[in-house]
Amino acid sequence: MLKDFVSEYKEKLTSPEEAVKVIKSGDWIDYTSCVGMPVLLDRALAKRRDELFDVKIRGNLISGPIAVAECDESQEHFTYHSWHCSSYERKLCDKGLCYYIPMVFHNNAAYYEHFLKVNVVMVSVSPMDKHGYFNFSANTGVAAPITRMADIVIVEVNENLPKIHGGYDECIHISDVDYIVEGEHEPFMVEAPPAVTEIDRKIAANILPHIVDGATLQLGIGSMPNALGELLAESDLKDLGMHTELCSDAYLSLYKAGKLTNRRKSIDKGKGVFGCAVGSSELYEWLDDNHGIAAYPLEYVNRPSVIAQIDNMVSINSCVSVDLYGQVAAESSGSRQISGTGGQLDFLIGASASRGGKAFICMSSVYKDKKGIYHSRIRPQFDGDIITSPRSQVYFLATEYGAINLEGRSTWERAEALISIAHPNFREELIQEAQKRKIWRQSNKVKL
Repeated sequence: MLKDFVSEYKEKLTSPEEAVKVIKSGDWIDYTSCVGMPVLLDRALAKRRDELFDVKIRGNLISGPIAVAECDESQEHFTYHSWHCSSYERKLCDKGLCYYIPMVFHNNAAYYEHFLKVNVVMVSVSPMDKHGYFNFSANTGVAAPITRMADIVIVEVNENLPKIHGGYDECIHISDVDYIVEGEHEPFMVEAPPAVTEIDRKIAANILPHIVDGATLQLGIGSMPNALGELLAESDLKDLGMHTELCSDAYLSLYKAGKLTNRRKSIDKGKGVFGCAVGSSELYEWLDDNHGIAAYPLEYVNRPSVIAQIDNMVSINSCVSVDLYGQVAAESSGSRQISGTGGQLDFLIGASASRGGKAFICMSSVYKDKKGIYHSRIRPQFDGDIITSPRSQVYFLATEYGAINLEGRSTWERAEALISIAHPNFREELIQEAQKRKIWRQSNKVKL
């Protein structure tokens, strides 16, 4: 006979206002990630502002609003941190209301296990099942390692969260929970995906010839990966796989087009693997109780040695700019934090080591500033910019003018290749800059 967990549930059930009374001044609180944010508990904690001091909160890719960040501009009471900024958290950073935590995603669990203090974790979960388990849902990538290290665990039951099957650590048992909170939740806010541009489609078209039947895909965030998803859905390719830190609607589109089968994967055969998911209600419906899907912690999904085991692994990420040495800035523009290190470096290393694998970093060749002036994204040399991926790890780079491979290339070969995919209006200037740095071969005869 199965044990009945109803009594234990009732004993631990409390209101958000009562639950947050365990938080003390000076505590470190964790909201985990994405749709795992505890909306009701966040609002209740914000109401305690005037009686608490120096409470630090961590989150990641939260679409907002975050009440504790918005209610205290002085940061005397609450200070918010993110280790990968959503567009909402980026705006908080611009206002000085959010501080970025540099983090390579495959080390997420290790950071918490060895270095970070968590006094209280507050995380949204799906309703408890008959065995006493709450599912971490689309937040599986980060939730379990954090809850294991927390002194106090509060779960907020969100009726809108799908139950997602996992490889491991996709659930928490009621015996490991200190308090349970319930309440009505609004449907998840879904940010409209960036509009796919003609330049995005050209970049995607330059990548498409490098993808083969049976390839497994990691698609980053943004309009270019969405454009590639559109092209893949329309292509003749078949039996594609999914192994990605972030699952988005691009994968749903591939599934609906009959392209995403996961049949040929070297590991997790038949399973689309991801860490966290952000997207439409239709995406969450697809993930719900889907035995063709497996959510894992990022320590597995993003581990380069795991990624390397997947034959024909293709990683697609974007960046802000690159210099003529091949260094990549992907998370900031100057000192302005835009997103985060995330898994770009993880997948660069892992996909490069995969048999038949390829790792792409993509960008438009130019951008326009607020004054309407165009600038090249390929720059002579970074000076004080935050480097996400070192030149020693960069593999393919793609713009609307082509895709190049920098692996094993010398400094002059890199400069030549990068200038070949720069916007034509900036190529002569870049050649002159390369000559100044003695990374341009005088005998070069290539027409750019």
